[in-house]
Amino acid sequence: MTNIISREIQLVSRPNGMPTADNFAIAQTEIKPLQDGQVLVRNRYISVDPYMRGRMNESKSYVPSFELGKVLQGGAVGEVIESRAPEFQPGDVVTSNFGWREYFIAAPKDLHPVSSEIQPLSVYLGAIGMTGMTAWVGLNLVDVKAGDVIFISGAAGAVGSVAGQLAKLRGCQVIGSAGSAEKVKFLLEECGFDRAFNYNSGPLLEQLNQAAPDGIDVYFDNVGGETLQAALSAMRVHGRIVACGSISGYNQPQPGPNNLFNMIGKRLTMKGLIVSDWLDRQSEFEREVGGYFQAGKLKNQETVVVGIDQAVGAFIGLFEGKNLGKMVVKLD
Repeated sequence: MTNIISREIQLVSRPNGMPTADNFAIAQTEIKPLQDGQVLVRNRYISVDPYMRGRMNESKSYVPSFELGKVLQGGAVGEVIESRAPEFQPGDVVTSNFGWREYFIAAPKDLHPVSSEIQPLSVYLGAIGMTGMTAWVGLNLVDVKAGDVIFISGAAGAVGSVAGQLAKLRGCQVIGSAGSAEKVKFLLEECGFDRAFNYNSGPLLEQLNQAAPDGIDVYFDNVGGETLQAALSAMRVHGRIVACGSISGYNQPQPGPNNLFNMIGKRLTMKGLIVSDWLDRQSEFEREVGGYFQAGKLKNQETVVVGIDQAVGAFIGLFEGKNLGKMVVKLD
């Protein structure tokens, strides 16, 4: 196939604080004819995730910074259009890290096959994709078990909503915080959380203490900042903290908690999480959590916007609380 024109999103300047549309541009590129050993994929859904904000800075981190003038990268699920590699055939569905573009050419080793029988395909970016796996890994990281009282911040987001549901399946008491009454209702009625509160409705620590008067065993941290400080105060002795994300400081760095002495007095454990460290267990995750999804025991909540030209707005919306569950972009 020739003369395919693919639109893509490029980073043209590095954000200072909250990203704006001016930091990005839509560009067009012509897809070249396939060579032996290559696969052409048309993306159906692309993922926008908070961690991508860190890659927009020019600083050393666990993953390389995005390059100016180059297409952004992110999770995607798409369909094989043409293949000159025996591993894939036209019609196969694959996930990749070649998001933020409509079409791409890749080697088979950079593609992960998934079943087209599970619908919608966007679930491979959510509950049974990398965000769902992040939730699953986090619970395993600190050995979350039946009877634990777990508090999850950013609980109505892609990772938090799955973490809460998986914790309930393990027999935990689950508490969540979110930023609106609508999201609190979602946590209680759709995700099965035992208690949830709107962190904008009053002092955070007071609300957490009311929700967990006897303290918490586990804190699944997606927010950092003031929420981490409150959790440190509410932790029980020998409590565990999953350091998964810190979205409150991604655009404007914040000082750390001033009550870290709780780590010592309560003999706490805090572990950082990068999901890519666990890819050798991806098949195990897909069997367990995919089974929950297919059995109707796990819900995949998502916010869907349509068109690659809406990807930047969807990404910025993550920091404005506009997503319920996973934010994805459906390509035309």
